[in-house]
Parts: sequence; C-alpha cells; structure tokens
Amino acid sequence: MANKRSYLGEFEHCVLLSILQLKESAYGVTIRAQLKKAIDRDVSLGAIYSTIERLENKGLIQSKKSEALPERGGKPKRLVKVTSLGQKELIETKKRMDTMWKNVTCDDVY
Repeated sequence: MANKRSYLGEFEHCVLLSILQLKESAYGVTIRAQLKKAIDRDVSLGAIYSTIERLENKGLIQSKKSEALPERGGKPKRLVKVTSLGQKELIETKKRMDTMWKNVTCDDVY
C-alpha cells in the first residue's frame, strides 16, 4: 500500500516559514512581499491565496478576518497563523531534508 502521507511542497514550506516570520502581520500581500525579499521569488497573489486555502484545509494554518479598514475600502484582511500541526510538519520536513542532504557534497550535485 502506498504511503498516503501528505508532504509539504517547496512552495508550501516557504509560505509557512514566511507566515512564521511575519507573525501577526501575515496575510496575502505581506507573504508575497516576504517571499520576494527573502528568496527573490515573485509570485502572484492567486498562488498565495490558493496555497493558503490548501494549507488551511490540511490544518497547517488558521485564518481569521481582521477589522474592516478604511484604507482598504472597508475590506478586512485575511490574517493567517501557523497551527501547532503546521509547526510540527515544518520541523519534520526540515529533518527529512537534512537527512537527504547528509553526506552530499557540491561535487555530488550536477
């Protein structure tokens, strides 16, 4: 029987780490800016929002609406935070990647 565990993809991993770095100010626009700043990856807001939706469905993040803001035309922000399950999955993903990189040298990478 195949392993049905759902592993984090690279982009999901980066989004979760961005959310942790942004703390209480994590929402689509700030996550996008953090990804651009940290890893020079320019992604669409649509990609961010669909990833947020996927991570929330997996139970790795939670979202809530902020208060309606006049500078946003009365629209609230969708603030996100990493759940304890999300933190656990990040740690497990890091351990797996560290294991895979063990004993690899630059000469081994083509």
